[in-house]
Amino acid sequence: MWCSTSAAPRQNCRTCKPFRRGSMPEPRAVAYGPSVGVGAQPRPMPPPKAGSGQNFANTLDEARVRFSAHAEKRLAARDITIQPPDMQRLAEAVSRAEQKGSRDSLILMDDLAFIVDVRQRTIVTAMDSRSQREGVFTNVDTVVFAK
Repeated sequence: MWCSTSAAPRQNCRTCKPFRRGSMPEPRAVAYGPSVGVGAQPRPMPPPKAGSGQNFANTLDEARVRFSAHAEKRLAARDITIQPPDMQRLAEAVSRAEQKGSRDSLILMDDLAFIVDVRQRTIVTAMDSRSQREGVFTNVDTVVFAK
């Protein structure tokens, strides 16, 4: 066989010499994964720590809905109280809006309306049916009915 680049017999070609059969390792013998240095073997991954509640606590904290200072003032001024089951319903509604790619959402729950910054999981303002005089909400891209 002749080499196409050097026009020499393939066994004598300097370009093809490294690629001769037997000069490269078998693909199954190559170590993949984290390694240090040439020919190092992959290190085994440490098993997850049992009872590591920190990750769960972080996930739970990220799932919570927060109130902005403005929303807290509106809740106090309008005498609106939010119970823990209602907070759970709000969090689930925000999660549903987040799954749909929403940015700013109107969440309707019973006779209450909440404007929510979905990306920050923050309630921007809250109002009851008496405060919804005009019945017009602007700058929202989704409406979610809290179940």
